[in-house]
Amino acid sequence: MIHHLSIAAENPQHTAEVLAEVMNGKVFPFPPNLGSYMMVSLDEYGTGIEVHPLQIVLQPGEGEQNCQIKETSQPSNFTATHAAISVDSTQEQIEAIGHREGWRVIRCRRAFFDVMEFWLENRVMIEFLTPEMKNQYLIHIQPENLQKDLLVKSAQNSDSQVK
Repeated sequence: MIHHLSIAAENPQHTAEVLAEVMNGKVFPFPPNLGSYMMVSLDEYGTGIEVHPLQIVLQPGEGEQNCQIKETSQPSNFTATHAAISVDSTQEQIEAIGHREGWRVIRCRRAFFDVMEFWLENRVMIEFLTPEMKNQYLIHIQPENLQKDLLVKSAQNSDSQVK
């Protein structure tokens, strides 16, 4: 169970507000770091996304210290970090919000299920799963299906690399 994750954005407050719109959540300033915001869904799981300014990075502390919030002078435009998040919003609602913001949003087929790629600020990808997509995902992510599907996909990739 992932309860929250952190991302960086050029406009943290606006990005958190858009996430709250799609995820039916609320936005609060995030006290550990001025200029950061926390989008919370206020659900039973404590689902949240911390949105920090682009130049903020988390670094390990020393000894018994917690992680350290540091500022970098050379922020990256893209990241490998992403999340798949189930939402109650429809495909049409997600598309309308993304288009309004001028952000890339597209329905994509992954190996075994569909997602809505939603590119926050056209930099950070969130895979939103509508209720229908969530059902596809949950069917394929069951241990017996996942193992079988991954073995088949792995074998197909091995065959295509041999040729």
